[in-house]
Amino acid sequence: MHEDRTRPPAILFLCLGNICRSPLAEGAARAAFADAGIDAALDSAGTGDWHVGHPPDRRAQAEARRRGADISDLRARQLRRDDFYRFDLILAADDQNLRDARDLRPADATARLALMLDMVSGREGESVADPYYGDDDGFAATWDDVRAVAAALVASPRGKRATG
Repeated sequence: MHEDRTRPPAILFLCLGNICRSPLAEGAARAAFADAGIDAALDSAGTGDWHVGHPPDRRAQAEARRRGADISDLRARQLRRDDFYRFDLILAADDQNLRDARDLRPADATARLALMLDMVSGREGESVADPYYGDDDGFAATWDDVRAVAAALVASPRGKRATG
């Protein structure tokens, strides 16, 4: 397939419910790409459907706000078949969500699938910890992880083109 290098990279961040890790990753990526002056199509989704239409967890919103990003306008949605064609890269927070995405992926899909932390040198194969059942400190640790992912994406040709 011929790659359209004039189109901005399109990256989807994926977690279970789309109220903690993936909206934090989307917020961190939006800030990092904007700071770098790189146009990108960024979104987030969940593999589960029970939070569809809900805003991010209040603790995720608070952590993002504390770090200078506003994710309050985001609303949870579930991963869809068309996402595998709309996005160049789908980054899952953990192995289970990556497996679920692979199970849903159409045979002719064009999106590449990977773990979020595969983008960070030395963190390949690791999961972004799910802070949902923990205390507020977990959200700070999650932000640190997704911010590292965002920085790695911005710094790499993979982020600039979201392929490779």
